[in-house]
Amino acid sequence: MLHLLYIFAFTVLAVLAVANLIRNLISLGIEARRPAGAASTLSEPSRPAMHPELLDDSGNVLDEPLLVMRSISIKDAREQLDALYESSSSGDDSKDE
Repeated sequence: MLHLLYIFAFTVLAVLAVANLIRNLISLGIEARRPAGAASTLSEPSRPAMHPELLDDSGNVLDEPLLVMRSISIKDAREQLDALYESSSSGDDSKDE
């Protein structure tokens, strides 16, 4: 009897999950067909919410890059890593002695 209850519960959950998946796919298809500038009938804010790290103190969007990376050769990277390793291991050796 308990097995039938488990089967029934998981069947209901599976049907709900598939129904939710189909509903989401349909709403996604409708959103994709809607023009980008069209007003939404849903209660969406007029301005999309930005991540706080992309805003300055007054709430304006930052235009400057947040991270600047420069490319270095593998040899230079290995030398820098070796220097960091050597400096950290030499500090640990002096504490042990």
